[in-house]
Amino acid sequence: MAGLDDTITMLTQRRTHAGSSVSRGAARLTETTSFGSNPGALKMLTFAPPALKTGAPLVVVLHGCTQSAQTYAEGAGWLELAGRHGFALLCPEQTRANNPNLCFNWFQPADASRGGGEAASIAQMVERFTVDAKLDRRRVLITGLSAGGAMTAVMLAAYPEMFAAGAVIAGLPYGAASNVQGAMSAMARAPDRSPDEWGDLVRTASDHAGPWPRVAVWHGGRDMTVRPGAAVALVRQWTNVHGIDDAVGDVSSGEGRSLVVWNSKRGVLVEFHHIEELRHGTPLKTDGAEGCGVEGPHLLDVGISSSLEIARSWGIAERRFAGGFEGAAVRVRRPGAAAPAQRPSPGAGIGGVINQALRTAGLVR
Repeated sequence: MAGLDDTITMLTQRRTHAGSSVSRGAARLTETTSFGSNPGALKMLTFAPPALKTGAPLVVVLHGCTQSAQTYAEGAGWLELAGRHGFALLCPEQTRANNPNLCFNWFQPADASRGGGEAASIAQMVERFTVDAKLDRRRVLITGLSAGGAMTAVMLAAYPEMFAAGAVIAGLPYGAASNVQGAMSAMARAPDRSPDEWGDLVRTASDHAGPWPRVAVWHGGRDMTVRPGAAVALVRQWTNVHGIDDAVGDVSSGEGRSLVVWNSKRGVLVEFHHIEELRHGTPLKTDGAEGCGVEGPHLLDVGISSSLEIARSWGIAERRFAGGFEGAAVRVRRPGAAAPAQRPSPGAGIGGVINQALRTAGLVR
């Protein structure tokens, strides 16, 4: 795998094209310059559609490396969805003073811990915008791509009481790295930890004891920047936090994708969306009656609108037309799991369920 310099050079070379993905008629984010002590020195940008109702939901959207808040919010379709369905957007933005490649510093403990750095800045933004716009604290949601996806995992772990749910796209689990070198290593191969070890990283990140946010993980089978093993580790982390039997998952598959869902009596708690042909980026569907978003670098039109599907799963976007993923659900147990009460050996359950799900979908042999 390419080193950090090679990876960043490739992304930076594409940056000049990223700005062109913002269409002329797009809604614009508005900057708020004062929202607290801002220990992470981030920018706060927001969008409130006209006639936003009191008690509306809030979606926090975190961009990837080399991207801006505006480019990603429009490119991924969140600006359009917010206007269409009446929810607010908070889009934190990285600065070059913090990271020359505009990556959120999810791998730096000072920025990825409760009460400090970039994580604290994002929490302050949520508090300010929730109060100012009179938003519903019970429906604060968060999503992000790549470094923004990894920072989404940070926020879900460090401030779990703040978020009802999160969606991590091409990201990594909380605690996967503690420096730049560790970040590059984790992107190539996720650390080998048991579910309990992954879960303990979240449980010790705050004094929160539950309930925990729902988590959706989206990843491409051809992602060579953040390898799919990171998604497996992320699922392993959050099924453990939720206390779910990680040997069992409900699988829907078809059209080059597979969805594994882990349920409880409280409903869906963890989802894993695997898209076979997707490379490193946010999956889009830009055409059709419900198309949204703008294709660009790491904004990939593969006929799947991840942002719309995420918004629907959160209950903040209604279905107006026929469409979406409707694969038939099949219950899958990891290979060798004999009885529902039997716990899998550490590290075996999630990988086994996902591998069997992908075979069921015909995505691997």
